[in-house]
Amino acid sequence: MSSEEPNFVDVKALRVGLYVELDMGWMSHPFPTGSFKITTARQIETIRGLGIPKVRFFPEKSDPPPDESAAIAVATLAQEQAAAAQRLLAQQEQVQRQRAEQLSAQQRSLLVCERRFGEAIRQYKKTLELLRSQPKQVAEQCQSMVNGFVGEMLVEGESAIRLLTEAAGDKASMHPVNVTIVSLLLGKAMGMAEEELVELGTAAFLHDIGKQMLPERVRWLEENFSTAEYKLYQEHVSQGLEIISGMGLSRSVQLTIAQHHEMADGSGYPARIRNDAMTPAARVLSLVNRYDSLCNPSRPAAAMTPHEALSMIFAQQKTRFDAPALSAFIRMVGVYPPGSVVQLVDERYAMVVSVNSARPLKPRIIVHEPGTSRHDALILDLEKEPHVGIRRSVKPMALPSAAMDFLAPRQRVNYFFEAVQEPIRSAVGV
Repeated sequence: MSSEEPNFVDVKALRVGLYVELDMGWMSHPFPTGSFKITTARQIETIRGLGIPKVRFFPEKSDPPPDESAAIAVATLAQEQAAAAQRLLAQQEQVQRQRAEQLSAQQRSLLVCERRFGEAIRQYKKTLELLRSQPKQVAEQCQSMVNGFVGEMLVEGESAIRLLTEAAGDKASMHPVNVTIVSLLLGKAMGMAEEELVELGTAAFLHDIGKQMLPERVRWLEENFSTAEYKLYQEHVSQGLEIISGMGLSRSVQLTIAQHHEMADGSGYPARIRNDAMTPAARVLSLVNRYDSLCNPSRPAAAMTPHEALSMIFAQQKTRFDAPALSAFIRMVGVYPPGSVVQLVDERYAMVVSVNSARPLKPRIIVHEPGTSRHDALILDLEKEPHVGIRRSVKPMALPSAAMDFLAPRQRVNYFFEAVQEPIRSAVGV
């Protein structure tokens, strides 16, 4: 038998690579010759359309049939790749769902903090309106609010200091709320008992109540005050004591309000007493009041960043404050308190938005990521991101314009508290 002896193959079994011979005249088919190697699927379809059941083919001139095991391997690989693609898609969808849930949770938490801050603002304004006509009722309302804050702080365990967005309102009401929240957190960090915390919070909330009796021009301390203006400004302490005399507050609360401008080294006013003569609550209130005044002065242009304010107090004024209170305050807010603008070790810019008072060296931050809107940015917990670190504090005006627009540093720094949340592990750009 010749090595080129033809065989016959059913047209349904034709494949690319077979060398075939059409047993018909050349005018009966469209191919240039009657003998050729099939190279395309279109040729197979054309042969099948000729109406013949079988075709001669020459095995020796044909390509060998494809390796069945290789075909199976190719098919298996394709299936595995399809399955891997499906898994990847499912993972991406899960990440997107988790991200959406995290964004929703952090936005809800912020909204709750801002709502409650607003409620405290309204309570303070109501206090100013009704203090003369209903002093004891107003005192009960203030103490009830503070009781609620203290109860939450003690029940929730670890608390985080939360930076709020730029809030509408006047300094006269925002300052006492800020001072109340931070004083309570500091008092808790120092181990004060519940009753002591309530008295501290009440004194902090009412400490500047006497300023409403002063002329508008001297209600907030300015560096260019004349001696007479500074003396008039100091009278807000005695004015406040006169106002609260009919509120039925404890002697401890009244003493703390009387001493909120006294200093540990005797340089304060009005009595120029030293640290050992101050109430424990007054030692806390004096420090927190000074810190918030540096961050939120009457002229926003003179404001220090929280990091600058803390650094200045520690470097230049630490003898003026109770040492244990100052140490506890630094431990509580960390080197970079909420509101601090920072540059990370990888050159990105960020803002500290929350500090866990139990682990202040690892704050939670929002990082400027080009291409991501602030609304869609997740908060990054540095406690769970060891590869991310803070290099230095940055003045807001030194930020690049894109980072400035994204981070939007606050002219007024306002705080509230929240229970420590589960760390968010995803990077901002999160």
